[in-house]
Amino acid sequence: MIQPIMKDPIFLAQPSAPATEADLPVAQDLLDTLAAHKDGCVGMAANMIGVSKRIIVFDNEGTYMVMFNPEIVKCSQPYQAEEGCLSLTGRRTAKRYRSIKVQYQNDQFQTRLKTFTGWTAQIIQHEIDHCSGVLI
Repeated sequence: MIQPIMKDPIFLAQPSAPATEADLPVAQDLLDTLAAHKDGCVGMAANMIGVSKRIIVFDNEGTYMVMFNPEIVKCSQPYQAEEGCLSLTGRRTAKRYRSIKVQYQNDQFQTRLKTFTGWTAQIIQHEIDHCSGVLI
């Protein structure tokens, strides 16, 4: 179900709790909401729809991907990026990495490890920041 976008910076600044299998419906709401905003949005974290759980969804080169409890375990090639966000007005600069290795759980809650580069890596870093309560 498409959910309203959370815009309260106090809520968004709170670190999210680990996701569990009980949070699977939240992932579907995130996917529905991301699809509804596809013209101006390439990724979302659960706190953007008012759910303080470590769940992100993003456009992975044309296919939406879901990650539960994502953590960046390795990163390289830092650079400065300028980003916008549906939850906040304006654009801000952020330190990003061109290559990241992410440990996460899939929708079966199996642990996975995958390397992402370029634009997809930047999207994931932005959404993981959301999970950590970092406002971008």
